[in-house]
Amino acid sequence: MSVSSAALETRAVSWTGRLADYVQLTRPRIGAMTVVAVAASSIVARWGQPDWGRCIAAMIGVLCVAASASAMNQWLERDTDGQMPRTAGRPLVGGRLNSGEVLWFVGVLGLSGLAVLTVGATVSAALWALATWLIYVVGYTPLKRRSSANTAVGAISGAMPVVIGWVAVGGAYDLRLAALFTTLYLWQFPHFMAIAWLYRSQYARAGLQMLTVVEPTGRRAGIQAVLTALILIPVSCVPAIYGPVPGASLYVAWAFVLGAAQFACAVIFFAQRSDGTARLLLAASLVYLPTLLGLLVLVPLA
Repeated sequence: MSVSSAALETRAVSWTGRLADYVQLTRPRIGAMTVVAVAASSIVARWGQPDWGRCIAAMIGVLCVAASASAMNQWLERDTDGQMPRTAGRPLVGGRLNSGEVLWFVGVLGLSGLAVLTVGATVSAALWALATWLIYVVGYTPLKRRSSANTAVGAISGAMPVVIGWVAVGGAYDLRLAALFTTLYLWQFPHFMAIAWLYRSQYARAGLQMLTVVEPTGRRAGIQAVLTALILIPVSCVPAIYGPVPGASLYVAWAFVLGAAQFACAVIFFAQRSDGTARLLLAASLVYLPTLLGLLVLVPLA
């Protein structure tokens, strides 16, 4: 291999690595779940008759804003991230990207997302997206070092994508939207309590005030997981019983089965708090939400 060919290959590897680092900043798995929530809510908002132009603009815009928030979160938490094995490999901690690069990335993605929402969807969608960014970055992120209430605050920003998708297509503020928002809000408690248990020692080492750190037996975390999983069952059925819905019976039946399964996993976690039962609950939560949102779109609710 010639010197010039080797240099070109090294440069390509370097750029590939930098691209991977920028992608890691966006936390793509969270972004994917956010896009699914936006798409589902924008379709349900129009009773199964989607406005595809606004729906796609909402998905792109929210994906950019969510990626911006995730990158800003990593910039703010770069010190604590370095103290936890699960986050020690992030680009800022490893020095593969510097603060200036990340802040530029945050600004470009955030402003681009808001612009796409404003032009391609509605101004209301852009304002809700901005509020979501602020709650996550200014509210939730610093609160993690101060109070176990951080999960309750962070769950607000986690549920907001359904509002953004809803208003992006001109959906009316009604009981269906309230139920969707509440569903996503409540779902995050079983999900995050399982994560908080699995990584409780790392959170404690980094000084993050998760409920499993403040109350290390996990009893309160288990109670929260059980109660929210239980309340989710009736709340998740509301979109199907609001107004004349042909597919209501089928949707309600599946929503009940999904909710009951997640509730059972939460009870098991509460009864025997261990890494194994926490992983079971985490897996159940990861199956529950995308399946429920898929049912909302696939079962005829129009």
